[in-house]
Amino acid sequence: MVIDVQKKTKFYTPEEYLKLEADAQQRHHYIKGEIIEMAGGTPNHNKIALNLSSALNFALKGKPLDVFMTDQRLWIPSEKIYTYPDIMVVNQPLEYAQNRNDTLINPLLIVEVLSTSTRNYDKDEKFAAYRTISSFQEYILIDQNCIHIEQYSRQESNKWTFIEYNNSTDTLTLSSVNFEIALIDIYDKVNFN
Repeated sequence: MVIDVQKKTKFYTPEEYLKLEADAQQRHHYIKGEIIEMAGGTPNHNKIALNLSSALNFALKGKPLDVFMTDQRLWIPSEKIYTYPDIMVVNQPLEYAQNRNDTLINPLLIVEVLSTSTRNYDKDEKFAAYRTISSFQEYILIDQNCIHIEQYSRQESNKWTFIEYNNSTDTLTLSSVNFEIALIDIYDKVNFN
């Protein structure tokens, strides 16, 4: 007997996704009709995101910028994607997806902490989707398994610069906001075992 193990993917409208997500116990990405459960974070992932978002939030206090971490949904209309970046810095006033007060559309800076399962997607397809957002100016990718950060900064419409950091003595200097931080502070209490 032959068993067909092909799994059919069910596609949802954005409205169906938002209704399901409102009642979900776990967060999900929405990518062109597919609902994909988000992977759980590791202690390293959480420490890195908390270290950087806390430093950003403190440094940008009193400025017309908001810092969001992990649970803030972002809508990318041209790509039909709802996602939850690890960290976002957003200019005020906040701009929301149509008829929503819980989904932003105007990030200035996005940070993703890379995991083994999402590394390629974050570096390729997700970055390509983020680049369709007109307000988006800078993308930071942080490895959680070793000291390694990639920084992409928009120079012009289709021109980005790339800087790579590999030493704990390096300092990450953002181009989109007035902020710098030593890598040793981003990786504070992170265990690479």
